[in-house]
Amino acid sequence: MPASRLRVIGAIILAYMLFAILLNSVGTVILQSIASLGQTKSSAAILEAFKDLPIAITSFLVASFLPRFGLRNSMALACGLVSLACIAMPLLPSFAMTKLLFAVTGASFALIKVSAYSMVGLIARDKADHASLISTIEGLFMIGVLSGYWLFSAFIDSDNPAGLGWLNVYWLLAGISAAVALVVKTTSLDESAARRDVTPSSDFAAMFALVARPLVLVFLVSAFLYVLIEQAIGTWLPTFNNEVLHMPQAMSVMAASLFAGATAAGRLGAGFVLRRVAWFRLITVCIGAMALLVILTLPLTRGLAPNPEMSWASAPLAAFILPMVGLFLAPIYPIINSRVLSALPNSEHAGMTGLIVVFSALGGTTGSFITGQTFAALGGQIAFYLSLIPMVLLLGAITMFRRLSTQ
Repeated sequence: MPASRLRVIGAIILAYMLFAILLNSVGTVILQSIASLGQTKSSAAILEAFKDLPIAITSFLVASFLPRFGLRNSMALACGLVSLACIAMPLLPSFAMTKLLFAVTGASFALIKVSAYSMVGLIARDKADHASLISTIEGLFMIGVLSGYWLFSAFIDSDNPAGLGWLNVYWLLAGISAAVALVVKTTSLDESAARRDVTPSSDFAAMFALVARPLVLVFLVSAFLYVLIEQAIGTWLPTFNNEVLHMPQAMSVMAASLFAGATAAGRLGAGFVLRRVAWFRLITVCIGAMALLVILTLPLTRGLAPNPEMSWASAPLAAFILPMVGLFLAPIYPIINSRVLSALPNSEHAGMTGLIVVFSALGGTTGSFITGQTFAALGGQIAFYLSLIPMVLLLGAITMFRRLSTQ
């Protein structure tokens, strides 16, 4: 592998893992906002919207223009902005600052993802290589999510959950963000193939034109439903562990990292499985397994009593089984992303990725909001049972996507 290609892949992975930590800390921050910033479940649930709506809006407005500004420039700018936002968190500890942090993180991630997917299109050798790179990058994204749970839990004091010491994690994240910005900025890449020789208004119109294609539209519905499921479970799992399984504060966050770990294993392993199993068959089996895990595991969460001396050995069985949903959820997103992107020329990847990010962000906000409101009104078990509905809808959408992709 040429050193320049390896450097580009490394820069993408570093930026992606950084934002994995920041974006998926929302579940932990919701838990801590309830404990130390005086928020209720309903009010804290708004954090997902402050993260996802800026992702959607920024992607919609600027995705098609990023190749003109520069893909590496966009990624470096995004890392720089979140570094400043992280510095502000411990200096201005409040729920309002928390909302601003996620708004900045969301808008910056839109720049990261559009740039990253466009850069993969520039360095991929063929469709198989494209799929492999996307799966690897998305898999390492989940490694970042996993490390984020453990990073945040290290700064949480379970003996004083109302304390603000957990905010010190942002000093470390600010330094990491600045370092990643430097790595990205100093990485060389020929970006000319990603630029379209048309006016900015034509670029914007081309992104709208993509939605008119039936294959793209059905894909976007699939992406929306996928992220709805992922965020509904992933965002609220720390709170579920704490309030339904009665696990201590820091332990609840660490247990939620099992979901990220399972998702990482699923994405990294999918590349090997796909060499022997057709992509649609794999996705069908995965959705069925997810639904079965939810149906079999949630009854185990009933009637549990608080245990102040709880350890990993005495933790409820459901704390280890339910996160395994991530193992089967994991392969779906990179598979469908790669299939739709590899069907398009490089000059359309930025616009297509913008649409992916928009619909993914809307799905994440919808999933987290519905789960948060249901959690507050009806309890965690009912909230998680409701994830079965989008699972069925996702299977239908991907079935239609397969039919259109073979025409």
